[in-house]
Amino acid sequence: MSKVTKDTVLKKAEELKVKFVKLQFTDVFGITKNVAIPVKQLEKALNNEIMFDGSSIEGFVRIEESDMYLKPDINTFTLIPWQSEYGNVARLICDVYNPDGTPFEGCPRNTLKKVIKEAENMGFTMNAGPEAEFYLFERDGEDLPTTHSKDHGGYFDLSPVDMGDEVRRAMVTALEGMGFEIEASHHEVGEGQHEIDFKYAPALTTADNIVTFKFVVRKIAMQYGLHATFMPKPLFGKAGSGMHTHQSLFFKGKNVNAFYDENGKYQLSKTALYYIGGLLAHARGYAAITNPLVNSYKRLVSGYEAPVYIAWSEKNRSPLVRIPARRGLGTRAELRCPDPACNPYLALAVMLKAGLDGIKKKIDPGEPVNMNIYHLTEKQKKDLNIKSLPSNLNEALDELEADEVIRSALGEHIYENYMKAKRIEYDEYRVQVHRWEIEKYLSIY
Repeated sequence: MSKVTKDTVLKKAEELKVKFVKLQFTDVFGITKNVAIPVKQLEKALNNEIMFDGSSIEGFVRIEESDMYLKPDINTFTLIPWQSEYGNVARLICDVYNPDGTPFEGCPRNTLKKVIKEAENMGFTMNAGPEAEFYLFERDGEDLPTTHSKDHGGYFDLSPVDMGDEVRRAMVTALEGMGFEIEASHHEVGEGQHEIDFKYAPALTTADNIVTFKFVVRKIAMQYGLHATFMPKPLFGKAGSGMHTHQSLFFKGKNVNAFYDENGKYQLSKTALYYIGGLLAHARGYAAITNPLVNSYKRLVSGYEAPVYIAWSEKNRSPLVRIPARRGLGTRAELRCPDPACNPYLALAVMLKAGLDGIKKKIDPGEPVNMNIYHLTEKQKKDLNIKSLPSNLNEALDELEADEVIRSALGEHIYENYMKAKRIEYDEYRVQVHRWEIEKYLSIY
């Protein structure tokens, strides 16, 4: 492949008749922001000369230090594959920089790049592949999202039972138009629930892809008069939406999987076992990042195949970490707790940091638990030393506060701003009077 340069981006923009370019970045919570510029300003953007007001972005900076620069990653230039009456629109994903030219420590993309660099210094590169689930719901007469769906399909169902089939095809086509390699798409367990899987990639590319994926899915859903939601648990009693994340380490500069050892126990290398040990040891600490909402913990309850138990297995899906059967280049660990509401840059950063800490400290993950943990008694789980993830966001924030390794992955700026906002979020939820309480108590007490 020819190397992407500033000149090739400018030439491509001209060939594609681009009229506007969206300079995209994310806030601390993974919400995509953008500054749209006319294509005549693209060269200025590629020279890192586009500024914005960082004080207006959640978790960035105070008003007295608001000037920020956007530094586009030229490898992310792509055409947005739907028509605009004003002409073709492209996008570039950006890093956020301080006025003095240093990386802004509140930029989640910079945070992930910092941990990737740590892995490289240890001789590794990380590959990751997510499985992001979502629901498609109808909109009401005022075009507001509801939780209603005419789709009554189930896992792997076909149309006409699967009424989202055509919408998924449109999503896949749009994603392929933006350079995705789609591996599969199908109906999920819940009524109106879907999954589109795309090929694994290096960690930074995967995080960029998740952000793009959510953007495209929402946009295509709107074109069909629907609302796509990545909320972890939108419906009581129905399957929640997860983002199981497959991850592996390769030796830097080589196409050799560092997790595979033909002669190792379970054909896993010690590096793989220690990495798993790190994922387990820090699971309670990074839960507030991988599962960031009050609503996330409505999904993380026993049942509904929810991965709440901190253990690992080769053979079943009830523990937190599963090792798929494939070996060789495909050897990987699947972390099953993340949900698609997470900031993918921060989530991959803390997962990688936890695994690297396991390698550094040679953390033993213990023996795999190859039985259905959902069917074990509390005594059996205690005897096997199987702990659980936090039961609510407040407990998860307490665990994050106590985990120095995960805090160091985030950096003090993101940690402080994230914690402050999430404590407020939980307190707002805690003092609300919910419909369930009215229905349960009002007529009795």
